[in-house]
Amino acid sequence: MSKTICPWDTLIGFITDAFKGYGIPEEDAKICTDILLESDRRGIESHGCNRFKPIYLDRIKAGIQKPITNFEVVKETPTTAVIDGHDGMGQVIGYKSMQMAIDKAKEYGMGMVAVRNSCHYGIAGYYATMATKQGCIGLTGTNARPSVAPTFGVEGMFGTNPLTVGIPSDENFDFLIDCATSITQNGKIEYYERIGEEVHPGTIIGSDGQPVDGDAGVALKRIRNGDAALTTLGGIGEALGGYKGYGYAMVIELLSAVLQDGNYGKALNGKDEDGNLVPYHLGHFFIAIDTNHFLGEELVRKKAGEIIRSVRNSKKAPGTERIYTAGEKEWLVWQERKDSGVPINDSVQKELIEVRDELGLTQYTFPWE
Repeated sequence: MSKTICPWDTLIGFITDAFKGYGIPEEDAKICTDILLESDRRGIESHGCNRFKPIYLDRIKAGIQKPITNFEVVKETPTTAVIDGHDGMGQVIGYKSMQMAIDKAKEYGMGMVAVRNSCHYGIAGYYATMATKQGCIGLTGTNARPSVAPTFGVEGMFGTNPLTVGIPSDENFDFLIDCATSITQNGKIEYYERIGEEVHPGTIIGSDGQPVDGDAGVALKRIRNGDAALTTLGGIGEALGGYKGYGYAMVIELLSAVLQDGNYGKALNGKDEDGNLVPYHLGHFFIAIDTNHFLGEELVRKKAGEIIRSVRNSKKAPGTERIYTAGEKEWLVWQERKDSGVPINDSVQKELIEVRDELGLTQYTFPWE
């Protein structure tokens, strides 16, 4: 599948105006655009422009996601808060919640915000990076529609449930681990379908207990129909530690629901008993730890940098060029893309034109036209 580079300015302006055209207030639209494109800045294309129309615009059009976000504080203490997002824009809910946690951490050392009734909040690493930029350690996680099976199970019982941690460093990039607790995620399978790539062996288990491979589109339908499920980190069974991924996934599931009395598991399917689309009611959590309440941001950044470099400079396997640390590859992608733009595949090109024509945003011309 061919790709065409689209300049940042064009995409930022177009996506913001499109979000506004779907009823999202301007300031909220800017937040949604920034978080969406942050995925493409980091080379995580499964969560960037590829999800603009099907995950956000189509859900607003279907009435299962609200363009105007009612950010309700249900309960608050000096260091904690519980938020009800009322099915508004997940990015807006996430942005405000993380900043609330950071503000509390700046005053009291630590802050945590738990969210219920939210929607897909985009790339989790964005929120952890909000914290590291402000001198805090940041943690976040979210539950999701059930598509991942527990160890020794074949039924999707919980989401891909990312565990995301950011730690400030003195390098050009902060340490940031942002990944699902499953081997792969729904967005990656969707992306494989778009570009014609087959499913990677061991990432999906069928209801018969056997690995699923082959066509990504077929595999995706099987997951949606409950005939297959994604596998946790470590893969099928216990031999390679699949129970570890399962355990961490459950940590995220619990933290995304128990503190805020939120939905979980099958209740996050996005459909009612008759198969009608309904809001997802996702849960998130955000934690910020202010380094200046310990021995200071400067020392933390220096020490983190020393540790990162010691690992990166360790003995490499024969035939390999280098050892990376979390956040480094994404920073390198940004260095390559910052002066050019986003590579857009054929399928997304058509979607962007469709949205432009629907909203009459004729001031925008794309490079593939």
